[in-house]
Amino acid sequence: MITVGIDIGGTKTHLRACDAAGTVRDLVMPSADWRVRDWDTDAKVLLGKVAHLVEGGQVAALAVGAHGCDDASECVAFEEAFNRHAAYAVTVVNDAELLPAALGHERQIGLVAGTGSIAVCRDAALGMMVAGGWGWVIGDEGSASGLVREAGRAISLHLDCGGTFDDPLVGLMFEALEIRNAARIGSAIARQGGAAALGRHAPIVFAAHEQGSALAAGVIADGARHLAELVMRLKHNGAAADVVVAGGGVMVSQQALACAFLAEVEAQSEGTIAARIFHGAPVEGAFRMAKAMASSLAAAAR
Repeated sequence: MITVGIDIGGTKTHLRACDAAGTVRDLVMPSADWRVRDWDTDAKVLLGKVAHLVEGGQVAALAVGAHGCDDASECVAFEEAFNRHAAYAVTVVNDAELLPAALGHERQIGLVAGTGSIAVCRDAALGMMVAGGWGWVIGDEGSASGLVREAGRAISLHLDCGGTFDDPLVGLMFEALEIRNAARIGSAIARQGGAAALGRHAPIVFAAHEQGSALAAGVIADGARHLAELVMRLKHNGAAADVVVAGGGVMVSQQALACAFLAEVEAQSEGTIAARIFHGAPVEGAFRMAKAMASSLAAAAR
């Protein structure tokens, strides 16, 4: 029997299948290449990808962590779409939930800082709890897209208050957005059209930081603070969790953000929440979920 995990991120989708002999197969593809945001259509496409990946093998269970399934009703809707077409058990969670699952932390907080940002946990008493995940236009602070947006805001305010063009972030941002003056920052950011496109410019914030940019340092510190605040909102709302596992492209690839986030969680929680950075593939969490589900079903059938 084969267990399958899927991580649907804002930028890429990663499928992993493993059979009883321990043979692992992976498939990675851009999420934009297949996802249309219709539960039934997306479920059928992914089930076709699973069938191709397992090459006719029998699937015991499938676990899916989906970016954009940001409350319990959306997870249920996507799960029901899978169950209408799958001949095996399927469970759907938010992609942030894959991070604590990957490290074996049940009912703990998962935080993603990638294309967007969100914190999620499944509390025994309160069910699925979510903080953030509002999208790049009004939220997603600390994500790739949020950092670029806030860099634009910081530059605009800096120049508006009489600041000079000497800060490295100013020149790098103007070059990346192909603009010549501050009046075009907002329209250039809006013209990117979406979180993934805007988030591709996030490395310039960290490049500017390495060049001594005070503006970039402030943007990174604020992003880390906002990410830690997502964790504290869940605690304030009653979550019993005492561990947060963070991941996502920008969190994993940018040490400056990760270190600032760890320090912020320590400070804001006064040491009551342990923070971890997961550097592996989040699909590992989905695979672990699928394996646990398959074992449970097999035990129930005996």
